[in-house]
Amino acid sequence: MPWRRSHGFGQVMQKDTIAIYFIRAAVARLAPHARERVLRDAAIPAELLSLTQARVPAESFAALWIAVARELDDEFFGLDSRRMKVGSFALLCHALLDCATLESAVKAIGRGFALFLDDVHLRLQVLDKQAAIVIDNQIASPPDRLFADETLLVMVHGLMCWLIGKRIALGLAEFAAPRPHHATEYTLMFSQQLQFDAPRSAIHFDARLLQSQVVQDGTSVRSFLRDAPQSVFLKYRNTHSWTARLRRRLRGCIGGHDWPVLEQVASELRITPTTLRRRLEAEGTSYQHLKDDLRRDAAVHYLCATQKSVTEVASLLCFQDTSAFRRAFKNWTGVQPSHYRLVGAGTPAPQSR
Repeated sequence: MPWRRSHGFGQVMQKDTIAIYFIRAAVARLAPHARERVLRDAAIPAELLSLTQARVPAESFAALWIAVARELDDEFFGLDSRRMKVGSFALLCHALLDCATLESAVKAIGRGFALFLDDVHLRLQVLDKQAAIVIDNQIASPPDRLFADETLLVMVHGLMCWLIGKRIALGLAEFAAPRPHHATEYTLMFSQQLQFDAPRSAIHFDARLLQSQVVQDGTSVRSFLRDAPQSVFLKYRNTHSWTARLRRRLRGCIGGHDWPVLEQVASELRITPTTLRRRLEAEGTSYQHLKDDLRRDAAVHYLCATQKSVTEVASLLCFQDTSAFRRAFKNWTGVQPSHYRLVGAGTPAPQSR
């Protein structure tokens, strides 16, 4: 099934995309016929799996997670030797409503996953003013072990944020693996402070937050679960960082006549360009990187969800000419925009040279 075609310009303003790595990892343990079925259910063209730099809309990954869980009767992608049967996550969410504080809830989350999984366990560690969610992972395959760590940390962090009704800012995020090709995704998923080849995978946060009150109830849990898993991995991104503020500002440029230069945005924010560069650098990004990410995500949406020509897309994204857009898009995804559109429509793309 090709990606759904739509012409609503407003939709592209809020599009987030997910690296194809997560799609490949999610379907890696499925038989070929089952893989084709879940990709079709999630409206993700199978041909995209061969494009190492491809991206898909976040809602497509959410749909895929549900489809894989239904196929395997396992909400943990078949990563553990014991299945986390469908309904386990909802059961855990309801059980957490009886917890008074985040600390008691985190401990309950650990006990809950210990019931669901055999090979992967998490524990709360508190040292002075810092707390950490630490994962002990016995999965033998390194790729599966890393994806299990990523998945569990996303689930737990999303749960924690939801329970207290606000985003929990993470400090250091550690991973018991070499730095992967998709590591830049972690700056949005977890933190700008990353460490690889660590003894254990873990996320760190302010220990004072453990005394935060659980604010959810039976009504809000139904809403949370209705939007899951997208509510888990997107809802509680940091909306107050300089990166988030600039992304909101620049989203409004999509489809406009020009993009502001950094100096103009700095003036709007009432800081100097040097200060803005420094603050973005501290968050692991740059003005150009933010602009490229937004243009890339918008280009993917336009090419795969609308009938706009490559020339029209280039114009909407304020490229000086179509050839400049083609060069940029190939740098972002590894293929020409026309090839990417063929794949999004379910047609195998020619091999890029």
